Amino acid sequence: MTEFALNTIFWTLALYGFFEIIKDIIYIVTYTKLQSDGIYLIIAVKNQEEKIEGFLRSSMFKILYGKEDYLKNIIVADLKSEDKTKEIAKKLEPEYDCLKVTTWKECKDIIDNVNEN
Repeated sequence: MTEFALNTIFWTLALYGFFEIIKDIIYIVTYTKLQSDGIYLIIAVKNQEEKIEGFLRSSMFKILYGKEDYLKNIIVADLKSEDKTKEIAKKLEPEYDCLKVTTWKECKDIIDNVNEN
């Protein structure tokens, strides 16, 4: 009976470790566009559908054309907007490599998983 219990504990821990590795791989694949050096600009937004596109495009213009060379990544963290703020920001995400649109919880996970050099 003791051997069965130890085997059960061993395999449970092994599966847990396997799932943690899979989770890490998903994070790496999802967030590889983000650079580990430079300054992260985290923009927390809620119900800003009228202003978000213009703000993001002007910020991206400054980054792309060298006016803000130290700023490498922009994360838009949506705080459960009740309008189309997140959808508008998501629409811009494919256009800019340094832009990531997430929820606040995902934003915290991204920052926790940035490689430290």
